[in-house]
Amino acid sequence: MQYGSAARVSIAIVDDHPLLAEGIATVLARRENYAVVEMGASATDIVAILGRSACDILIVDLNMPGDVFAAIAELREIAPDCRVVVFTASTETEHAAKALGAGAAGYVLKGSSAGELLDAVEAALRGEVYITPSFAAKVIGALHNKAVEKQTPLSTKLSVREEQIVRLLLCGKQNREIAHCLDLSEKTVKSYMTNLMTKLRARNRLEVVIAAQKLRPADFSSAGR
Repeated sequence: MQYGSAARVSIAIVDDHPLLAEGIATVLARRENYAVVEMGASATDIVAILGRSACDILIVDLNMPGDVFAAIAELREIAPDCRVVVFTASTETEHAAKALGAGAAGYVLKGSSAGELLDAVEAALRGEVYITPSFAAKVIGALHNKAVEKQTPLSTKLSVREEQIVRLLLCGKQNREIAHCLDLSEKTVKSYMTNLMTKLRARNRLEVVIAAQKLRPADFSSAGR
């Protein structure tokens, strides 16, 4: 079944609660450039859908039959351009860390507003990582603890502006919010983010946050305090 008119962004929903899945599809159909092209109800469907359709976004629940985490990781291997947004009731930081570690680009808690789910989809399409703001600090803390256990601190000097951006990232701010706080354009913030990813050897904004938390005090510019 397809919802809405023909669109540039094709989306699949994998959730074993039919009524909820239909509700998500209805929300997405409000955007003229979105079309839900596939529906599924298990971890097996996550990979199977990619064999049938070239989806841009896959919205998945965690509490379904099968190993959802393994399915996300497999999907990211076979279809790296497809972004996964987890939409779940689980507030376990371990689940969020595992999903994001498997390659999910978003983690949105059920009970969030429709606008937040749409924000997560838009962020994923931009190549960003989105976590429900009220839950972000806990997830980042959990990921940081895992990173500290495995790696030694980086030795990378940040500029004053990079430090300011990193500190706002640590608060769970998105690019638009960072731009507002620092009186910059969103395009300028994106440029800084690209530089930070290169400097910190990170693949996305979430890895920037994790890497930044391992920096030593001496790595920050004293002019930024």
